[in-house]
Amino acid sequence: MFDEARVNASKTSAPSDLSFLGSTPPEQLAAENVWLEQALRRPWLSRQWAYMRHGGPGYLQSALTMGGGTASSCLIAGAAFGFDLLWVPALGMVLGGIVFAAIAHQTLSTGMRPFTAMRRFAGPVFAWGWAIGTIVASVVWHLAQYSLASAVLVDLAAVAGWEVPRFGMGLLVLAWAIPMALGFGSGAKWRGAFERAMRWMVWSIVGLFALVFVRVGLGHGGEIVDGFLSFRIPDDRDGVPALGVIIAGLAAAVGINMTFLYPYTLLARGWGRSHRELARTDIAFGMVLPYIIVTTLMTVVAAITLSATFTGKSIGPVEAAQSLGAMVGPIWGRVLFDLGILAMVSSTIVLHMVCCGVAVSEMANRPFGGRAFRWGAMIPAPAVVGSLYWSDLSIWLAVPTGVVTGFLLPLVYVAFLKLQCSGAYLGRDRPTGGKLVAWAGALALATIVLGTFLAWYAMTKGPDYLSHLRTLFEGSS
Repeated sequence: MFDEARVNASKTSAPSDLSFLGSTPPEQLAAENVWLEQALRRPWLSRQWAYMRHGGPGYLQSALTMGGGTASSCLIAGAAFGFDLLWVPALGMVLGGIVFAAIAHQTLSTGMRPFTAMRRFAGPVFAWGWAIGTIVASVVWHLAQYSLASAVLVDLAAVAGWEVPRFGMGLLVLAWAIPMALGFGSGAKWRGAFERAMRWMVWSIVGLFALVFVRVGLGHGGEIVDGFLSFRIPDDRDGVPALGVIIAGLAAAVGINMTFLYPYTLLARGWGRSHRELARTDIAFGMVLPYIIVTTLMTVVAAITLSATFTGKSIGPVEAAQSLGAMVGPIWGRVLFDLGILAMVSSTIVLHMVCCGVAVSEMANRPFGGRAFRWGAMIPAPAVVGSLYWSDLSIWLAVPTGVVTGFLLPLVYVAFLKLQCSGAYLGRDRPTGGKLVAWAGALALATIVLGTFLAWYAMTKGPDYLSHLRTLFEGSS
C-alpha cells in the first residue's frame, strides 16, 4: 500500500539544495506553470509543437550523450562495416528513451530524490550499484574523451604549423574542465556564452556532415534503409569485432551516468506531475530524435568516404576529417571537424565530472556544490592520462570502453522496471491494466535486448577480451 507519510519523509531525508544543477527562478517557474496550464487545453498535436519549442532537460542529455563516444562509435561502425550497423545507435536511443520516459514519470509523480527512492523501493544493491556504476562509467569514458580531445588539439596545432605535446593538450582540457564542472549551475553569463558556443560548434559539424550526405549520400537511399531495417550483424573486419562495436554503440546512446543525472535536473527545474507530458516530448525531440539524426549522418558519411580504404583500428581525427574534405576542402574540413569533435568531448567531460559530483553527494548525503561534490567531481580527473596513449587509436578506443560501460546498464534497467511497477513508491501514479503491461513490456524489452548482446559478447569474445586490452596498452604510444 502507498505510504504517503514515508514518501514525504523521503523527500526531506536527502539534502534539499538542487540549485547547483541550475534551478528555475520562482517567478519564471510560476510563468511556466501558467503557460503549461494553457498548453494542456490545446489539442494534442498543438501541445506537442508547443512543448518542442519550450525545451527542457532532454537537451542537456543530448550534450552529454553526443560526445566522443558517440562520434567514435559511429565513425568506426561506418568505416569498418558500411551501412550494416545503422540500426545500432537508433535502437540504443529508442530503448534508452523508454527508460528515460519511465524515469521522468517516476520522478515527476513523486518528487522524491532518485537515489533515496531507488534505495528504499528497489533495494540498496540497485541504488548503490547505480551510483557507483555512474562513477565507474564516467571514469572509463573519460579515457576515450581525453584521448580524442588531445588528438584533435594536436591536429589543429599541426594545421597551424605547430608541434605540441599530446599530454600537454590533455592537461589544458583538464585545466579548463575543472572550473566549469565546479561552477556548474552558477548562472554566470560567461558560462551561458560558453554553452551557446558549444551548441553552435556541435551543430556546425552536424551541418557539415549533412552537407556531405546531401552531396554523396543521396544515391545510397536503398542501402541506408536496409541498414536500418535488416538488423544485420556482419563478420568482424580487420580485427574490429562487430559485437564490440554494437555494444559500444548501445552504451554510447544512453549511459548509466545519464540516467543518474537526468532526474535531478528535472527536480532542479521545479517540474512536477503536470510536467509529465512535456517531459516525454522533451525526451523524444530534445534527445532521441537529434541523436538518431546525428548518428545516422556520421555513420553514413563514414561508410561512404572511409569504408573502402579502412584497413584496421588505426583511424584518427585526420582520417575521419577526410569525410568532410569532399565538400569544404582538406584543410577547412580538417579544422571544422576537429573543432566540432573538441566541442562534443569538452561538454561531455564537464558533465561526466558533474555526474560524479552528484553521485558522491547523494551517497554521502551532502549538499550539492559542497565539499563532497567537489571531491566527487575530481574523481575522473586522472583519466587525463588517456591523452598519453593511443595516438593512432583515438577513435577505436570507444569500443573497449563502451563494452565495459555497457555491462553496467542492465542493473539500472531492471531497477527502473521494479520502480515502475511499485505501488509502494508510485501509489496512485502506478500504471495499471494495459498501461502497466506496456510499460513493463517496454522496459523488459530494453533489458533483454541489451542483456542478450552482452551475454553473446561474453560467451564469444570474453576469453579474448583481457588479451585484447593488454595488446591495446602494449601498442599505445
